[in-house]
Amino acid sequence: MRIAVLAVQGAFREHEEMLARLGCETQEIRALSDFGQPTQWDGIILPGGESTTQGKLLRELGLFQPLQRAIRDGLPVLATCAGLILLAEKLTDDPTVHLGTLPVTVRRNAYGRQLGSFTCKASCGQLKEVPMVFIRAPYIEQTDKDVEILATVDGHVVAVRYQNQLGLSFHPELTEDTRMHESFLRLAADYAQRKTKIA
Repeated sequence: MRIAVLAVQGAFREHEEMLARLGCETQEIRALSDFGQPTQWDGIILPGGESTTQGKLLRELGLFQPLQRAIRDGLPVLATCAGLILLAEKLTDDPTVHLGTLPVTVRRNAYGRQLGSFTCKASCGQLKEVPMVFIRAPYIEQTDKDVEILATVDGHVVAVRYQNQLGLSFHPELTEDTRMHESFLRLAADYAQRKTKIA
């Protein structure tokens, strides 16, 4: 399986290391020439970092429209923290919209300075006791009726799935638990199988 990792800014190496542990081939996407044909990938990861900077770089590097089109066409995506902000259709108190492929409203830096970083364990979908690392994290305030809520922490939605998109407020790549990435790779495997049938 081949997974692209957006590597223009942020915590992309930790995702690559997690995928390597799972025996998965990865390639960093830093420029339009790296992106090539989206069909060569079985999925893509949008890492945590600084969402405003990432959104700006996506446009400057010519990656914005190809990435948006690929996700809308069904390329599986795992988005963590800043990546979730990039996917959101709407941001609370911020008119900025980046890729806008995930029908949710996200509050940036939602936990404020006092709880800027914390860890906990919670269920996520069928997974129990998932370790969650939050670093100046967003959370999801509203979801479209077709969005599946996977996890909540202190009454706030922190993980969702919508079609081919997994959006997380937290950083699974900063733990030793590989289950969130395994869940994403199952989406990617289904996508790869569909591509093979079409070909």
